[in-house]
Amino acid sequence: MNAAAPRSRWLTALLWLCTVLYPLAIYFGLARFEPRWLALLLLGLAVLRLWVTRERVWVAAAAGAGVLVALTMIGNHKLPLKLYPVVVNAVMLSLFALSLRYPPTVIERLARLQHPQLPPSGVAYTRRVTQVWCGFFVFNGSLALITALYASDATWALYNGLLAYLLMGLLFAGEWLLRPRHEHD
Repeated sequence: MNAAAPRSRWLTALLWLCTVLYPLAIYFGLARFEPRWLALLLLGLAVLRLWVTRERVWVAAAAGAGVLVALTMIGNHKLPLKLYPVVVNAVMLSLFALSLRYPPTVIERLARLQHPQLPPSGVAYTRRVTQVWCGFFVFNGSLALITALYASDATWALYNGLLAYLLMGLLFAGEWLLRPRHEHD
């Protein structure tokens, strides 16, 4: 077994945990620190993302985070820090939308991990699910932007640090519940 594989999985899990906890860290951090110091947290997240993955789409996310860090450091404003969930949603939308244009889709690739011989009906279903996820990322990214621009810090943290993940979980659970109906089409 490759010794780098467990380390890579651990780092990937750490990266996703940091991404999930980011809004809460910013919310609580703003009460104690200037935004420019909190930008170091986002910089660390960007560096970790670059270290864990070399995929172009995630390099773009790290670059977007780098721009937000620079804007925060220069102006010492919190808004760029609050825009990071918008960047993450834009990257996820790009990843899923590009897979629609250049199949197999993200969802098809995941489905083939369990069902390598996915029938054409399964491919069509995974394409529809990928389209639904694209819609979700547009919706979620829009709300992330609206809360960053117009809502209080507490509302921004509540939506981006909890409600967005609950909505994501509901979408995932709903698809998981509907999937058996489409596996035999």
